[in-house]
Amino acid sequence: MTAEKIKRPELEFYPVEHNSDMWVNIVGIGDVHAGFPSPVEDAYMSQPIDLNKELVNHPATTFIVRVVGDSMIEEGIEPGDLLIVDRSLYPSQKNLTVCMVSGEFCVKRIVQKGNKVLLKSGNRKYPPIEVNPDMGFTVWGVVTWVLKRKVRS
Repeated sequence: MTAEKIKRPELEFYPVEHNSDMWVNIVGIGDVHAGFPSPVEDAYMSQPIDLNKELVNHPATTFIVRVVGDSMIEEGIEPGDLLIVDRSLYPSQKNLTVCMVSGEFCVKRIVQKGNKVLLKSGNRKYPPIEVNPDMGFTVWGVVTWVLKRKVRS
């Protein structure tokens, strides 16, 4: 008997907490420039913001998804990133989408070429997937934000 390798899902799903009491301070000096530094003092601090209100337009249909695979690295999405996904939005070719294909979730860009629908990865080592009626394809939601951790502990 051989041990089967357990396949890890490409995405992990989490509901959005809409009743959070957590607020984050925001600096009220306008844009943050990537060039010369600008001094920040307490006088420039605006009222705190609620990140749920800032990032989530439709709380009942929005979920947070943690990326596990590397299929979207050329789109700037890496393993460990968090995607905010809104199920109420209709996807276009401009959007990244979370899809279900053959019973598995993935994040892809939907591209229509003529009468074909392709799911395009953001990694050249993964070829596009041509959608056909036999594979049980469903668009689950549209990616509205990508949250990245820049400091690793």
